[in-house]
Amino acid sequence: MPRYDFSAQRLFVEGVLAARGEFELGQPQTHYLFSVLRMRLGDRILVFNGRDGEWLAEIRNASKRSAGLLVVEQIRKQESGPDIDYCFAPLKHARLDYMVQKAVEMGARRLIPVLTKRTQVSRLNLARMRANAIEAAEQCGILAVPEIMPEMSLSSYLAERSAARLLIFCDEEAEVADPIAALRDRKREPANAGAFALLIGPEGGFDPSEREALVAAENVLPISLGPRILRADTAAVAGLALLQAVLGDWNGAQPRTTMSP
Repeated sequence: MPRYDFSAQRLFVEGVLAARGEFELGQPQTHYLFSVLRMRLGDRILVFNGRDGEWLAEIRNASKRSAGLLVVEQIRKQESGPDIDYCFAPLKHARLDYMVQKAVEMGARRLIPVLTKRTQVSRLNLARMRANAIEAAEQCGILAVPEIMPEMSLSSYLAERSAARLLIFCDEEAEVADPIAALRDRKREPANAGAFALLIGPEGGFDPSEREALVAAENVLPISLGPRILRADTAAVAGLALLQAVLGDWNGAQPRTTMSP
């Protein structure tokens, strides 16, 4: 039996979800509910907020500007997957949208834009990034929406990061011939027991001074993503897949769950 009912409509909401609770949707989500999904009074939809699991809710009332939903029953408890920060040099709109969606699907918990010397985009629309993250979560049965962090310089990121979080630095010049073996070796170290960060650089690669700073930082693992040069959005998928397969929840471990209130 499939784990998810992919035919069911899903909606991300901000409010607390609990049995018999009621909440109102604003105009944008009301429009989406009735004009895009073509739902009607009495119809039911799956809702989630990233904290309380997934619930079945019934549309109880509606106007042009709002709709009222009644929370009926919990369908899934909240899952807590691997603690992965995805750090990336920002891209232009279409490719950034794609990258955000794929990072959500791949299980990233936080998205951290990191500005480097060769980054082509210096200002980001964080609201657009969040909208893309929510849409990906709604469409793919994901219960959590990653936190979208403000952009920061690479030097600031290195200064502020916790050395307890293993930073996997994807470097086309890395001498590591077998990234899977390198990750497995780090997995055996007690200090790397669950919190990771993956860093993908800009299209032109990292500046030599940036590479030196990364290699010199504590608890950093440079790895190669293979013999071919990848575009940054492709590298995001490849890097996150590699990380999830070796250190994350692709290795047979079941997703962790937390009880809803």
